[in-house]
Amino acid sequence: MPLDPMPAWVPTRRRQIGERIRAARLHAALTQEQLGERVGRDRRTIHRWEYAQRVPDLEDLLLLADAVGVPLRDLVD
Repeated sequence: MPLDPMPAWVPTRRRQIGERIRAARLHAALTQEQLGERVGRDRRTIHRWEYAQRVPDLEDLLLLADAVGVPLRDLVD
């Protein structure tokens, strides 16, 4: 059962993870569209993850880390 209300730190961590996804993508010199192609998602989904509008699941995080060439911990640490 989900927590209601969500603890205040959760949205903060979501934003941090999104910022790390964006930073890793830029460091890999990829556009949102190129990253989306590598992980099988569309550009809008990548945008939503980067701006914490949606949450990537574990499988998506694994694919993202591989696509930008970083360990998973770099995205979620």
